[in-house]
Amino acid sequence: MKELIVYILKCSDDSYYIGITNDLNRRIAEHEKGQDANSYTFSRRPIKLLWSNKFHSELEAIAWEKKLKGWTRKKKEALIENKFEILQELAECKNKTNYKNKEKGFDSTQPDGIRELSP
Repeated sequence: MKELIVYILKCSDDSYYIGITNDLNRRIAEHEKGQDANSYTFSRRPIKLLWSNKFHSELEAIAWEKKLKGWTRKKKEALIENKFEILQELAECKNKTNYKNKEKGFDSTQPDGIRELSP
């Protein structure tokens, strides 16, 4: 079974780069050398490895890479800093329209008890 590694780099412009590889040392060296002028990290060197995790399932590794790319900066930083206890809080929607942030009242999507309907 092929082992894959998902990793997070911090670039010189303070942005994060998330990637996947089967050889982390080789891949970091490639980022540092700047082998591809069109790559995200080329103009953002030097880079620093902040986090990595090994996966024994290719599908799981790809899913994690995609998931991390969709996370907010604060969630990525919580993961990097091993602050797992705040990941759930950071994942919660804070929009005013979120059901947790609405005042109690009529909501057509929620049952509101027995109502009489006029014919």
